[in-house]
Amino acid sequence: MDTQQPDAKTVAGLVAEAAAAPSMHNAQPWRFRFLAGRRVLLLYADLERAMPRSDPGNRALYIGCGAALFNARVAAAHAGLAPGVRLLPDAAEPLLLAAVHLPGTREAPPDEDDLTRLHPAIRDRHTSRYPFEEKDIPQDVRSTLREAAGREGAGLLFPGPWHVETVLELVHDAESRDALDPEAMQDLHRWTRFGPEADVATDGVPEYAFGPRLRDGRAPLRDFAGRRAVADRGSTAFEKNPHLAMLSTPGDTAADWLRAGQALERVLLEATLAGLATSLTSHALESPDLRLLTRDPMAGTGHVQMVLRLGYGPQGPATPRRPVRDVLDIVP
Repeated sequence: MDTQQPDAKTVAGLVAEAAAAPSMHNAQPWRFRFLAGRRVLLLYADLERAMPRSDPGNRALYIGCGAALFNARVAAAHAGLAPGVRLLPDAAEPLLLAAVHLPGTREAPPDEDDLTRLHPAIRDRHTSRYPFEEKDIPQDVRSTLREAAGREGAGLLFPGPWHVETVLELVHDAESRDALDPEAMQDLHRWTRFGPEADVATDGVPEYAFGPRLRDGRAPLRDFAGRRAVADRGSTAFEKNPHLAMLSTPGDTAADWLRAGQALERVLLEATLAGLATSLTSHALESPDLRLLTRDPMAGTGHVQMVLRLGYGPQGPATPRRPVRDVLDIVP
């Protein structure tokens, strides 16, 4: 592999693919700075896009940034830039979450080919808030997804029926709490887009991505519309036995959250390549007491960072992304 000097166009492409990552309410809470002379891409948290009600500790914000970081790694490997990552590289800059070194190399590192393999899934991955088939996920696919999480320092558990019931009840409890506390809905209202605004939005969840209302079934989906009307939305039956997976990390620090985000995106890209549709829910994880109860009841260890819903069904529509010029600065 020839050594390459990333130019502005290449770096803009990397950031565009990084920004295709999922984030809570599609807030896209990241900013990038490329230090051209040092060939380093810096990832910063954008606290103007934080959610003080739903995510007061910024855990979900860090997870979203971690997912963007993983996409940047994949895109850089695909471009032949041999990315090297340092998490939280400067304690004096708490908003600086990661530094991605792009030295280029004549010989690909062992992990680079595997990252490149995931590249086509970046643009194909979309959150699906539609019904999935009542069809099991093969064991070899489950093993691949568990291995993907493990490679980023996280665990992926496919809970048994009793544990699934518990998680579904916790999601319902979280919804009920929100219904009784109007202030709890402030973040969701800020990041949902209705009517003409949905057609021109560059962030948030537009009404065309809400999916149908749940008429029957038990899929753990947040209803982004709430009690607000959405034209021609309709309702339908969802799967009665949803396939859930719990992503967890041994610790619960900022570095763990960034690792969780990278693991999450690696799992989602692998799932996309395997033909699975995916959605995420953090609803039951936004309250400390409910989050504790989502743990594996047998092991009782680790910190659950995200609940994934997996299955066979329609891919959701692409949601809007901010222009690269709004999230990237290039410094000579």
